[in-house]
Amino acid sequence: MQTFFWILIFFGTFSIMEFMAWFTHKYVMHGFLWHLHKDHHKKDHDSWFERNDFFFIFYALVSITCFYLWNYENIWYCLPIGLGILSYGIAYFTVHDIFIHQRFKLFRNANNWYARGVRRAHKIHHKHLGKDKGENFGMLIVPFKYFKK
Repeated sequence: MQTFFWILIFFGTFSIMEFMAWFTHKYVMHGFLWHLHKDHHKKDHDSWFERNDFFFIFYALVSITCFYLWNYENIWYCLPIGLGILSYGIAYFTVHDIFIHQRFKLFRNANNWYARGVRRAHKIHHKHLGKDKGENFGMLIVPFKYFKK
């Protein structure tokens, strides 16, 4: 029975992270921490790293804390929570930083309906260079209106 709850918590955490990505992006990144996120919309430096990368560090610390609580405090459900956050982070990084922004030159030739839809949706968000008016949605669950044949 614990395995069932472990799996449920893992997938639940992964799903909640999609909401957290949307919420953080809309109200934190385009809100009071815009100064960290704005270089993602308009690059103002020559470095490969962006100030925006600090948001990855925050979620990594939350995940690491869950691993710590599982390992040293024996709180079993912190393992699937930590792994759910980590898995979402890997998926987000793969889709957003590697596939869309090509920070690593992989998946350059992907041209199926899903790939085009994700790229189209993200391009619409990035056409606004300022703090306001950016359309916000999750990274992995993109509204169907962007998936055109």
